[in-house]
Amino acid sequence: MITIDYDRASVLEYAQRWARERNPAYYDFSGIGGDCTNFASQCVYAGCGVMNYTPELGWYYIDVNDRSPSWTGASFFYSFMVGNEGLGPFGEVRTLEDCLPGDIIQLANERGEYYHTLVLTAVRGGPLGRRYYVSAHSIDAYQRSLSRYNYADLRAIHILGARIEG
Repeated sequence: MITIDYDRASVLEYAQRWARERNPAYYDFSGIGGDCTNFASQCVYAGCGVMNYTPELGWYYIDVNDRSPSWTGASFFYSFMVGNEGLGPFGEVRTLEDCLPGDIIQLANERGEYYHTLVLTAVRGGPLGRRYYVSAHSIDAYQRSLSRYNYADLRAIHILGARIEG
């Protein structure tokens, strides 16, 4: 396998284009549990262009009835991204301060359940006063301040690259 770079500029272009709309190539899960991880997966795919078609444990979308749990489920997405040693994108847990635009943030409730997946689309300010901006679906947002969300905890996934056959 060959590791390729993660194209953060393409992620940000995709987020800008589709944060407030729906790409007709993908089903809109807004009315049946939320579309946030689906949107985040689309953004990550825009940045790497490779899926992992391993049944059940991969990360892929063919259609609404043929997709991996990690494409649309927050906890499955996390497990795939930080544990993937095969084809497709992979990342690692980092502090929010160590993340870059194009990385992924997940929010948790008081019970420690991660329920919302966001795409980090901008970081502004300096080390003493950083502000983080995200884009998401379900409650559509483009460049919304992370501070406007109500959550008990968060985890950040820094996407390192993707692996392709070769």
